[in-house]
Amino acid sequence: MSSSLDHDHDLEKTEAQQPTMFDRIFRDSAGNIVIVQPPNLPILVGVAATLLQWVSPDGNLQLGLQLVAFGVLFTWAWQELFEGVNYFRRSLGLLGLVGLVALGLRLGGL
Repeated sequence: MSSSLDHDHDLEKTEAQQPTMFDRIFRDSAGNIVIVQPPNLPILVGVAATLLQWVSPDGNLQLGLQLVAFGVLFTWAWQELFEGVNYFRRSLGLLGLVGLVALGLRLGGL
């Protein structure tokens, strides 16, 4: 009789440990809710290169900045998509990747 109670108690523990959809979307492996993180190097370089494009003259410098901005933002999106800490961060990576490709195709540049 005791073994069936232990089995039921173990089953309840297992069910209680199953992560909810909220947990899968917004929590990292340590259980912290992660929506916004401090910017990493690709985001900082990408934003700086994008801003510098607006003030640089047309020509090779602007093209170089455009390539740098696209490359590092693509890298950030790729990293988030495959190494994001939760589904929300991975979704941001997917949206960023699709947006960059669509923008590149629309502009006819990259």
